Amino acid sequence: MKSPFVDEKPTPINALQLFSGEWACRLPPEIPDFPGAGSVRAFEDDRITWANEKLSGLKRGFNGSKVLELGPLEAAHTYMISRLGAQEIIAVENNARAYLKCLVVKEVLDIQRAHFLLGDALAYIRSNAQRFDIGIASAFLNHLLNPVEIIDCFAHFCDSIFLWNVVYHPSLFEKQPELRPSFGPPLAANWNGYKHTLYPHHYGNVTDYAKFWGGSQGSACWMEAEEIVHAARYFGFTQIEYKIDDHQFGKVLSLVAAKAENSRIGVSSKESV
Repeated sequence: MKSPFVDEKPTPINALQLFSGEWACRLPPEIPDFPGAGSVRAFEDDRITWANEKLSGLKRGFNGSKVLELGPLEAAHTYMISRLGAQEIIAVENNARAYLKCLVVKEVLDIQRAHFLLGDALAYIRSNAQRFDIGIASAFLNHLLNPVEIIDCFAHFCDSIFLWNVVYHPSLFEKQPELRPSFGPPLAANWNGYKHTLYPHHYGNVTDYAKFWGGSQGSACWMEAEEIVHAARYFGFTQIEYKIDDHQFGKVLSLVAAKAENSRIGVSSKESV
């Protein structure tokens, strides 16, 4: 077993190198590059900037808000949301190593008002009794077997939501044809009256979890962008703005949505889609 002792002068890099080679994200510019750092610039992410701008137009942005974040991975978006003035952030992560990375990042970057919880996000939100101003699921829905349940649960205790996700679209297989065998035939689904189509995606035989950033099940289900938008409307979010962009995985959906001012937490005004 490698010695657990660090005999150098304490620095943030010492802590970050505990997970050398396992990072997906590149830390902000104030943190020097270090061996084993990631490359994804999620700490300087236009998605969060866009979400804050659009949420501010619908109801309220992150400033002063109580936020629920599902799947923080390495706390990159948590960091940005904190810097935008969030009052409190509850971030739920079920990958144990990702959770520990979040704690390292919280200490290294002094992320204030953020609390990281280790465990299953669905189990958390199914039993949640708190109210949140904003619920966030970024790159999260397509790692679930029943992604619509997240939107339904959000509708019960969040005034607004931000969703970003890769979506099922034929262009996925034009750009990455090798992924086609990992998708099964579409499934007809019905969650609390909302009928939609799911596209099963199988992860395959995962043996190295150091750089596996998928879900805890052996497979998950993707959805088409329009059906995610319709789900938000069906479960009670009446003000919706979204865009669909090109991506290496075909198409991605960015969506913000808010409830009407007179809607009550815990009651969804379902409408047919």
